[in-house]
This record gives sequence, C-alpha cells and structure tokens, in this order.
Amino acid sequence: MHPGVHTGNTPRGRSEGPNTHLEGVRTGTHPEDADARLEGARRVRAHTHAHTHPCPAPASASACASASACAFGRPALAQRPSRPVRSGLTAAGGRPCRRGAWGEPGGAASMEALLLGAGLLLGAYVLVYYNLVKAPPCGGIASLRGRTAVVTGANSGIGKMTALELARRGARVVLACRSRERGEAAAFDLRQESGNNEVIFMALDLASLASVRAFATAFLSSEPRLDILIHNAGISSCGRTREPFNLLLRVNHIGPFLLTHLLLPRLKACAPSRVVVVSSAAHRRGRLDFTRLNRPVVGWRQELRAYADSKLANVLFARELATQLEGTGVTCYAAHPGPVNSELFLRHVPGWLRPLLRPLAWLVLRAPRGGAQTPLYCALQEGIEPLSGRYFANCRVEEVPPAARDDRAAHRLWQASKRLAGLGPGEDAEPDEDSQPEDSRAPSALSNPHPEDPTVSEPYPSPQSSPDLSKVTRRIPVKAESERQGS
Repeated sequence: MHPGVHTGNTPRGRSEGPNTHLEGVRTGTHPEDADARLEGARRVRAHTHAHTHPCPAPASASACASASACAFGRPALAQRPSRPVRSGLTAAGGRPCRRGAWGEPGGAASMEALLLGAGLLLGAYVLVYYNLVKAPPCGGIASLRGRTAVVTGANSGIGKMTALELARRGARVVLACRSRERGEAAAFDLRQESGNNEVIFMALDLASLASVRAFATAFLSSEPRLDILIHNAGISSCGRTREPFNLLLRVNHIGPFLLTHLLLPRLKACAPSRVVVVSSAAHRRGRLDFTRLNRPVVGWRQELRAYADSKLANVLFARELATQLEGTGVTCYAAHPGPVNSELFLRHVPGWLRPLLRPLAWLVLRAPRGGAQTPLYCALQEGIEPLSGRYFANCRVEEVPPAARDDRAAHRLWQASKRLAGLGPGEDAEPDEDSQPEDSRAPSALSNPHPEDPTVSEPYPSPQSSPDLSKVTRRIPVKAESERQGS
C-alpha cells in the first residue's frame, strides 16, 4: 500500500499525512530532518523523566547545576558554595545557609570569642604587672650625706640601680666588682647621672678568698666609715668554669660571709649600720646537705639545685648574723628583688634563644630599677630594726618555709661557713678597739650626720620615737621553739 493513501483505519483526530519522522528514521532519508527529530525525541524523554523524578527548585548557581544533571539522568554531585550566601536565602532543601562573614551569625560568634580571649589576656597581664613587674618604690632616709655604702656586683643590673639611688641621696658609694673595666665605666656613669663624685670602684672577686681579703684590707685602710653593706653580687650558673669546689656556694654565700666577717669591726664602730643580703624566692626549693656542701657542681640539674641551696644559705646567714649581732646596733636583712630582667637572667641563655626571650622578659619581668627597691628598703627604711634577720620581698616582710627559719640549721651553716672561708680561731676573736681608726669611732653619721643642719631629720629614730611594732611577728628563740615542739 502506498504510504500516502488513507485506508480508513487512521484514528480520529490524527492527520492522515505520511509519518515522515518514522519514515526518515526507518529509511534514512532526509538526514537533516532526522537529526532534528532525534533531538526532539530526547527532549520528550527528558520531559517524561522530569515528571517521574522531580528535582527541587534551584536556589543558586550550584543548585542549577545539580538540577541540570538531574534532568539528564545523572546523579547530582554535592558542591560547596564558592562564597557565603547572603542573609535570608536558603540552600536546596530549605535549610538555612551557614554564614561566615563579619556581622553575620557565624562571624559574630568568632568576634565575641576573639574579644573574650583578648580581655582574658589583658586581665592576666594586669595581674602579672601589678604583682611581679611593678615594684613599690622604697622610701627611707632622704639624705645619706656623710655615710659610706659598699655594693657588690654594682657594675650592672640591680646592683647598679641600687648604687645609683644611694649616690643620689648623697652617700659615698664603693662599687665592689670583679671587672675593673666594667667597674670603672659604671662608676663614671653613676657620677654623671647622680651628680655625686663620691662614687668609686674597688676590685673584688667573690670566687677568690684571697681577693676578698685583699679588698677588705684595702677598704679598711682607705675608708674610715662603713654604714651600709649590700651583698648583691651573685651567679646562677657555673658556666664553663670547673672548680674543685661548689662555685655557686662560694660566690653567693661563702664570699659574702667572709667579707662581712672582715668588715664587721667597722660596721660595729659605725653603728647603727646595716647589712643587706640579696636572696631569691628560689630559696624555697633549697635543701642544704651539710655532708656535701662544697662538692663541685656538674650539669644543669645540679646547678639549679646548687643555686637554690645558695639562696637558702643567704636567708639562713641573715638570720644567724642577726642573732650574732644582737645588741651591737648592726642589723641584717635578706631581700628578694623579685623577677628581674637583668644580665643574670640572660647571661647563661643560649645565644639563639635570647632574641626570643628578650621581648617576653621585657613584658613580664621587672626592670633593674624595680628590682633594687626591696634591697634599698632594707638599707634605708626607718623603724625596721626589730625585724633584723627577717626576709623581705616587695618592701615588706614575708614568711619563709620551715627550712629557712631553722635556727639550728642556721647555726650549723655558720660554723661550716667559717671552716670553708678559712677563718682561724684568732680571727673569731672580737677586735681590739684601740686597733680601729680614730675616725671610725667618731659619732655615727647614721645617728645624726648633720647636727648643724636643722632641716635634716634624724634618720633612725630613737626607740621612744619608733613606730609600734609589737604586733609584728618576731623570731622565736631556739630554746623557746624547742620547748614548744617538745610539748
């Protein structure tokens, strides 16, 4: 039958014309029309698939891509938005989009966390500053004219700032230092800065007992007075030095012990006078072992322990010296300068680590001027004579652990120190008054250095004018303490 002839079997409503699409596909005729008709067939199939597998309406470019993939029968891939969706829009499926920009919910939470962290850091630094960095200024005597002070290790750091304040108040200051070059330079700087020409240098090496004796001999022959003796010099490490003895104990305790003993006659002659031993809070970790007191120190662990032991020895030395000198007018105090950003802190730090530690030390440690306040307080403050032998920090008395207030241990350390310092029996005897220089037995400058100047008040008040210190806790005598322990 001819394809164009109607047979009467065609359904109603359909054209009776030839089925050119099917014919073209079947016979391969009309290639252009065949391609167009194949594309139409694909669209019909896609339309049918869209009705049977509906895809949610796209809300973004990524959702449109997913919808296109769905339209062609391919599974949609989960794609991450390239940028945060603006406020008020929702992602596919009706879920709210995550917001990360500042001012939107996610960004606001991040900002709050950042501000909270900054506030906590600022508060912590304020606490550190007022408890560690900021040091209370010392008061004490305004004028020291006519008096002589010796400060060991005064060419830098705390010692230099201590000497500067004494020089500003008019004292004659002797810088007792190991290095002549640095000591002379420090003396020149202090003379320029204080305007006081009575600042001199004298050589002293506390690691050498012979040097300590030479210094004492030179000082006693040239200086008629000694009113204030401040033991500031010290080391925290042995470095590369290898000695057959405990170098840390020698420099931090035995040397100052010997120097004090040799200068004691002059201190007594100029009473009231004071001895200040610069210690450290590290004494709380100290545990003196008298069986190995002078053994060499090897390794950084032993150095840490030896340093703490030497600082404990400082506290016990001040305690026992106060007992030995009771009634002589010479008082003694142990002073903790606080955490100070000084050469002692960075001297033994590896060179590659110093650039990292210097900014941190500047933030959380005291300047040397602040570290000098407590030693100056002990040297100059009026009315603290009843507190002789006590431990001071932040310009006030602080309690010490039991190991640092053990009077028996303090006396045992005194005896061991005399042996290690090489003091013979003859050197333990009281000095003859006739052997002292005539000027040293003159009326004490601490009592009234300027009788002709009515504007200068009496620096150390008499017991009648001293403030009431009856409520201050004093040291318990050994006998009373032992009786209490026995009960």
